[in-house]
Amino acid sequence: MNRRTHHTSTWTYDEYARLPDDGDRHEIIRGEVCVTPGPRPRHQWVAFRLHRALSEYVERHGLGVVLQDVDLLFESGEFLRPDILFVRRERLSGITTRGVESAPDLVIEVLSPGSERIDRVKKPPRYAELGVPGYWLVDPEREAVEVFRAGEAAPAFVTRQLEWQPDQAVRALSIDVPALFERW
Repeated sequence: MNRRTHHTSTWTYDEYARLPDDGDRHEIIRGEVCVTPGPRPRHQWVAFRLHRALSEYVERHGLGVVLQDVDLLFESGEFLRPDILFVRRERLSGITTRGVESAPDLVIEVLSPGSERIDRVKKPPRYAELGVPGYWLVDPEREAVEVFRAGEAAPAFVTRQLEWQPDQAVRALSIDVPALFERW
């Protein structure tokens, strides 16, 4: 369950870095510390499979980098920790020793029982406001992916084939959504 532990208007990176390393995920959204429990095995399995598919595609075509479980730091005092993110080749300078310090091109969150309110309600509008053009909300319970795109009013609800084309010069990656959720 999400716990609200502290609320302040502006956070610095040093304040964020001092939050406890207790196995929970700590994020700062609009000045609020949002805490969710560590991910469960199914969450990790789905995130791993998705990360592997994206990484192989991105590396094969030299498109950039796909990172998993890394700090996403915005100058506005917003500090998030998405499950997966993609930064295209032209924007790699935004990756520093602290984390990703510029808007990535795609952010992916895999829902867990304790993260749904944050991932479904708080993050989509905030990522859009912070300049993230693509956000996927992966739902293992519904076995679906909600695809949010900048400028679109509502997400696409994908249950069969998820198409992703970060570079129009390269053929799109096609992900079989039911296979993504198959258990080991």
